[in-house]
Amino acid sequence: MQGKFITIDGNEGAGKTTQIAHIRDYLQAQGKTLYTTREPGGTAVGEKIRAIFLDPELQPTQLTELLLIFAARRQHLETEIFPRLARGEWVLSDRFNDATYAYQGAGRGIDSALIRQLEQYIQGEFQPDLSLILMIEPDKAAERLAKRNQAPDRLEQENRAFFQRIDAGYRQRAQTQSHVQLIDAGGSPEQVFARISPLLQELCRS
Repeated sequence: MQGKFITIDGNEGAGKTTQIAHIRDYLQAQGKTLYTTREPGGTAVGEKIRAIFLDPELQPTQLTELLLIFAARRQHLETEIFPRLARGEWVLSDRFNDATYAYQGAGRGIDSALIRQLEQYIQGEFQPDLSLILMIEPDKAAERLAKRNQAPDRLEQENRAFFQRIDAGYRQRAQTQSHVQLIDAGGSPEQVFARISPLLQELCRS
C-alpha cells in the first residue's frame, strides 16, 4: 500500500517545529511508520545545498536560489520520498513546493509559470496528500523569532514587506490547490494542533 505524503509550511516563526512533533506523535499512535524530513535538505546532498542556501554571507541571485531549491528537491524525491512512499511509509516534510511558490514566487517575484515548469520537470504531477500552511501575523512571528537564541539565517534577515508577500503567496496557494489547508497558528501549540488533528484523522481514514 502506498504511503501518504504530508507537508507543513508557513512563514518564519509560525511554529512548524512544534507542530511537527505533535503530528509525529499522533501518526505514530495511529500505527503509521513515519519518516520526518525537511527542505531544502533531507539528504546528504540536500543538506550541503541547504547550508549554501541559508548562509547569510552569500547572496545568490533569484534564479540561482530557485534552482538550488529544485536541485535539492530532486535528490530528496528520488532517494528518500518516492522510495519510502512506495514501501508504505508516511513522510512528513518541513517545507515543500508551497514554500517555493511563496518564497521564490511571491517573495522574490519569480514568475509562477517558470516555477510550475520546473516543478513539472522535477516531480511531474506528484503533489502531497495534505499540505498544512501555518498562518501567523507578521508581528507575532517577529516576536517568536526574537526569542530564539540563535543568529538569524539569510531568509530570517529579510524585511517585513518580504514576509507580507510570502503570506499572500501562501493564501494564493490555498485558493488554487485543493490539498492545501491554511491553519491559524495563533494561540497555544495545543490549540493549533486541535485545528490540524481533524485533517490527519481524515487522511488516516482515506
